[in-house]
Amino acid sequence: MSSTELPGMQAAAAAVAPTVSAVRVADGERLRSVSLPGIGLNIRCRPGDRTGLPFALYVHGLGGSSQNWSALMPLLSDLVDGEAVDLPGFGDSPPPDDGNYSVTGHARAVIRLLDAEERGPVHLFGNSLGGAVATRVAAVRPDLVRTLTLISPALPEWRVQRPAVPTGLLAVPGVASLFARLTKGWTAEQRTRGVMALCYGDPARVSEEAFRHAVAEMERRLELPYFWDAMTRSARGIVDAYTLGGQHGLWRQAERVLAPTQLVYGGRDQLVSYRMARKASAAFRDARLLTLPDAGHVAMMEYPEAVAQAFRELLDDSGGS
Repeated sequence: MSSTELPGMQAAAAAVAPTVSAVRVADGERLRSVSLPGIGLNIRCRPGDRTGLPFALYVHGLGGSSQNWSALMPLLSDLVDGEAVDLPGFGDSPPPDDGNYSVTGHARAVIRLLDAEERGPVHLFGNSLGGAVATRVAAVRPDLVRTLTLISPALPEWRVQRPAVPTGLLAVPGVASLFARLTKGWTAEQRTRGVMALCYGDPARVSEEAFRHAVAEMERRLELPYFWDAMTRSARGIVDAYTLGGQHGLWRQAERVLAPTQLVYGGRDQLVSYRMARKASAAFRDARLLTLPDAGHVAMMEYPEAVAQAFRELLDDSGGS
């Protein structure tokens, strides 16, 4: 049985999103929704400073949302017309009708969005799970990707770091429901501090305002009846993608990417090993590497200026478009 065929969970996966607290919209951003057959997508828009700029699409990681890109997008608004997508079941996007949270399923959602709106080729960004998704999109649809920027992409590792093990265990049937019961008494603030300790190289860099916004978003997510389902199935999708071989393997697909690629790795990343930077640099045929020794798993949130500068240099190297 595949990860998208869990018994008794189709109803939860297809549930209509309930009324919950509103998603935060930063100054200069706006939200829009896109309805496609079988999926609905929430899009966070950061228009470029002038008309006619090329388009950029940002794809978040497991448990994240389009808000993960709010620090980076304004730093690039002079270069691109930016939009960040909430993958199905995350942020403000409802679950997909078919309950498919695999890497391929998420990549298909991105491809369908770009095709429906005739956006390609775009500057495609991805973090963690979103990095795996973006790699698959760039490999199977090179016509849609102008450049590729990957921040701690979730590409297969044989020696998984110890802090990443609990995330992988979410893929085991029953573990997510058990964890939900064991942590039922945890406050949104406690959960947020735990996530930040795992994802940031230095959680002390998070401002009080940003922390308050993160707690509010955690509270909102916990109100969603499909939150754990989306987390579980997407975690299982990553595990499944790690075990695929042949032409469908993520490393093989990385080798097929034609777009100029910027890789960003954090030296304090507890989820994607810093040592994978060298392998990734060798796998992508036209790659540049930025290593940030003090960054964790979400460099675009911790060090957005450094990531923005790396993208500017990528554009310069690839002809400035």
